Amino acid sequence: MISARNGWSPRSLPGSFPRRSSGWRAVAAIGAGALPALAFPAPALWWFAYVALVPWMLLLRSAPTGRRAALEGWLGGAGFIVAVHHWLLPSLHVFLVLIAVLLGVLWIPWALLVRELFGGRPTAGRAAAGLVLVPAGWLLSELVRSWQGLGGPWGLLGASQWQVPPALRLASVGGVWLVSLLVVAVNCALVLLIAVPGARIPAVAGLAGFAMLTGAVWLWAVRPEVSGRLRVAVVQPGLIPDGPDSAERRFAAGERLTRTLVGQRPDLVVWGESSVGADLTARPDLARRLAALSAQVGAPLLVNVDARGPDRPGIHKSSVLVGPEGPTGPRYDKMRLVPFGEYVPARSLLGWATSVGRAAGEDRMRGRAPVIMHLPGGVRVGPLVCFESAFPDMSRRLTLDGASLLVAQSSTSTFQHSWAPEQHASLAALRAAEDGRPMVHATLTGISVVHGPSGERIGPALPTSASTAHVYEVPLATGTTLYVRFGDWAVHAAVAALAAYCAARVALALRKPAPEPSSPPARTARG
Repeated sequence: MISARNGWSPRSLPGSFPRRSSGWRAVAAIGAGALPALAFPAPALWWFAYVALVPWMLLLRSAPTGRRAALEGWLGGAGFIVAVHHWLLPSLHVFLVLIAVLLGVLWIPWALLVRELFGGRPTAGRAAAGLVLVPAGWLLSELVRSWQGLGGPWGLLGASQWQVPPALRLASVGGVWLVSLLVVAVNCALVLLIAVPGARIPAVAGLAGFAMLTGAVWLWAVRPEVSGRLRVAVVQPGLIPDGPDSAERRFAAGERLTRTLVGQRPDLVVWGESSVGADLTARPDLARRLAALSAQVGAPLLVNVDARGPDRPGIHKSSVLVGPEGPTGPRYDKMRLVPFGEYVPARSLLGWATSVGRAAGEDRMRGRAPVIMHLPGGVRVGPLVCFESAFPDMSRRLTLDGASLLVAQSSTSTFQHSWAPEQHASLAALRAAEDGRPMVHATLTGISVVHGPSGERIGPALPTSASTAHVYEVPLATGTTLYVRFGDWAVHAAVAALAAYCAARVALALRKPAPEPSSPPARTARG
């Protein structure tokens, strides 16, 4: 019998390692997965995104088994979700950890790709394939978790580059998805340079290719042509303490600040999300006050109603344009709701979340279709509500429908002293660059910002400490970006590359000859 006395033990198996090492690797995976959060606002270390994945990938490529790499990919993914969304802890409590554990599974295929293509001593060909397939695997995890039911596209790695002009130009070609691919690819090249001496040629060639691609896009990508200007006023009332009359006090604050715009000749005044706490049909007195404000200022008001209507069931969050004669044109009802914040998924099973955190006590109702609103001068406005500014497809749809100006009405007052306001505000730059249309991000409590059609900042950002109204000279633009024209082609290309790789692996496995059966033992005569 073979025993430990004869020199055998589980630790002596190839690829095995002590339990103490296993524990430290698990902790390291969680920490390494959390590192990319530093590239997002509030730290906003955008340059860090290009190296942030290196520690995690070095850990994964050294995993002794595929099972271990899968576990460390899972743990790192969970660490990333918690780090990027840590400001949700006061609202979700233990649910944030459970969600992170669930979504962390999405990084398992990526982790296996890292180990498969970069582990050991990869050939130059395998390393070059990894520069394409590993970023594609990362993008697949981003794509799946971007489904609204899983929380939506918040914290996409490419979104960390919202203030980098070359990255914004890339977004105009392939959306935030193309930026994510490039950021992960640079991390892959650095891993090869650090850990695989034999693959330095493809790594350097890859970095040179990424630089050439960015330069070509900067020089030749279609740029929006400025075709005029629109004076847009953003009204940010600031934090109003909760109370039975908080909706009325918020309305009064917006009313007071809007009056300060008299004489400044705005073309549009934008209020934030939930700026009106009663349905205007049920409260004609509020509708009359808004109409009077519009007449005084000389511009329509885009307000946001968060209320139960008398003529339809449930509570909607609706963008409503109000002119001197009252509400005008179609209203837009928010279509994509925040999980737990505005509805509880599978409420019959998870309804107890309302007793643990700040989950929605009643599910909001969903809108059915996007809406284009028309200003008196002919400018078309595409409204979005809060969370919806994270979805590239929604602003692209509005642009295709003819929107000249994108407007997101938002409120992050629940997370006032966290990273959330800055993370949310940064999304406006990406949507503007993707679609070649200016975007106004108007909030109740900050941060309110305006970005031009190339994603550039227009005027000052209104901080969370401000209670003010500010007029912005917003450049309008014509033309169509490649992203608007061709959509999520970068995603399709990544999925196609992964599918081709999987098909090649299957074909190779099928071509391998089956092992020959061993010949039966020879019989011997017994005397």
